[in-house]
Amino acid sequence: MVSGKKKISRALITVSDKTGILKFASLLVDYGIQLLSTAGTFKLISDAGMPVIDVSDYTELPEMMDGRVKTLHPRIHGGILGRRGTDDEVMTKFGITPIDMVVVNLYPFSQAVETDHCSIDHAIENIDIGGPALIRAAAKNHNDVAVVVDVSDYEEITEELTQNNGHLSYQTRYSLMTKAFAHTTAYDGMISNHFAERDFNNEKIPFKSTFSFQYKIRQGLRYGENPHQAAAFYIAEDANESSISAARQIQGKQLSFNNIADTDTALECVKQFAEPACVIVKHANPCGVAIADSLYNAYKAAHSTDPESAYGGIIAFNKELDEITAQSIIGNQFLEVLIAPSITSEALKVLKNKANIRCLHFAEAKQAPKIAYDYKKVGGGLLVQDYDSHVLSVKDISVVTERAPTATQIQDMIFTWKVVKMVKSNAIVFAKNGRTLGIGAGQMSRVNSSRIALTKAEQAGLEVSGAVMASDAFFPFRDGIDNAANAGVSCIIQPGGSKRDDEVISAANEHNIAMVFTAIRHFRH
Repeated sequence: MVSGKKKISRALITVSDKTGILKFASLLVDYGIQLLSTAGTFKLISDAGMPVIDVSDYTELPEMMDGRVKTLHPRIHGGILGRRGTDDEVMTKFGITPIDMVVVNLYPFSQAVETDHCSIDHAIENIDIGGPALIRAAAKNHNDVAVVVDVSDYEEITEELTQNNGHLSYQTRYSLMTKAFAHTTAYDGMISNHFAERDFNNEKIPFKSTFSFQYKIRQGLRYGENPHQAAAFYIAEDANESSISAARQIQGKQLSFNNIADTDTALECVKQFAEPACVIVKHANPCGVAIADSLYNAYKAAHSTDPESAYGGIIAFNKELDEITAQSIIGNQFLEVLIAPSITSEALKVLKNKANIRCLHFAEAKQAPKIAYDYKKVGGGLLVQDYDSHVLSVKDISVVTERAPTATQIQDMIFTWKVVKMVKSNAIVFAKNGRTLGIGAGQMSRVNSSRIALTKAEQAGLEVSGAVMASDAFFPFRDGIDNAANAGVSCIIQPGGSKRDDEVISAANEHNIAMVFTAIRHFRH
């Protein structure tokens, strides 16, 4: 039966993450709460001059088996699991005193096994048994016991104890219980993932026998892709610092479902470039991308690719946003989201004139983030693949035509290949001098994608003659090459691998077009 406020008289504290624990323990002592603790946590609290009872003294049994057995004892678990008003008689009979609060967090198993040379024995010895048992026991009996696993909750708990004369509400205990089960679930998931991706010889296997992961809610959303769909944004605990999940919003309306998805595409695209770069995304596809000597010039070139589609789009930069670029954006277009690694105070003043613009900044990664997998949900299952982290270099390119590309054209090919990788298949991109001229995305026919890319360039008044054309997959027929030649394309970058590669190469030679193969494709569905 659910009950209301509960007096906290005795707390068991044994934590791996000791952040803030001394302050928290001191406040508990101030409320007359008796403290029990183990090993390192006991020493820390004791050395700070606070009264604390060693669990070994409390149970009258020492820690044993090299610390494997510490808290697995009826006086501990009985004190936690005992139902007040139901189990009082048996608790009294066996000298079990109630424990009203359990403060436990677990050492991240993944840190203990993060080296490639971690042995099975080392991994096994770093599996915590007593900690999860304490957490689960306290969470199960949350009607009578508060379980605390998150250091960020210490302050709120002490405030409530202050306001309620040492009592905690059922609402708080319930909330702490849900966090506790999430904490043990994440811990078990780490262990499961570690062993599931290895065989009995400790050799890694391509894909795990089971997949366990956990995401925490970051925010509820007004709706999903459409207004009739409820939605929320969840993030991984280990989200890399330069991701949309770790980005911080500093201005504007709440992000929508589609804002987040499109901003992710823009950010992942712009991070590929070392030079000042701008990416504009609309409905999951880049509609303009450019690199230049300044953000201002990169933005102007990216926007001019397709001003029509850029309206209401997402803009991403890879360098600090300055005032002149911000002024150009505000004067040029309506936008939903702007994301950059930082924004100058002058630029922010400009953007504040349009208070609804969602401004975010992300941390520039200190090193390239390791993204292991890419996921796609399907009915009743999950598709899992390696993340497409391939980076094309000049040495990867094979010239297959009589005419070889110039050094400048090769630079444009590398640029264009980075863009086409982020465009939905079938993808075609025209580009020249470090900026896109036309982008064709998401068509059932590659020829139609080419037509759309050309139409986009014509609508924007951009000259395709002499441009690079990139295709995310091979050309199955020569018609794509013929159309490119008619548009004035001077060189083509594509994966190759078609049964008709000889026919396609011959077409390029006929039109005196330089063409290279990458031997890798970038389908994006």
